[in-house]
Amino acid sequence: MKPHFKKFGWIYLPVSLAGWLVTVVYAGISLATLVWIDSVYNSFFYTLVRFFPYFIGFTVIWFWIASNTAGPSGNK
Repeated sequence: MKPHFKKFGWIYLPVSLAGWLVTVVYAGISLATLVWIDSVYNSFFYTLVRFFPYFIGFTVIWFWIASNTAGPSGNK
């Protein structure tokens, strides 16, 4: 099976179409959630505080997918 991500230090970079698709969906869902929360709250601080748990959850899911579908590390 072809790897979808490649690890460079602590960062996973997409190297296949499926990896890019997962990354774009992650970014789109994060941005849509930020816009939705921003439309509810008038304060920038409240928006960020309310967005943070969603962002962490989305990032953990993306990181799990990336780490489980990663190929060999780019660092030697």
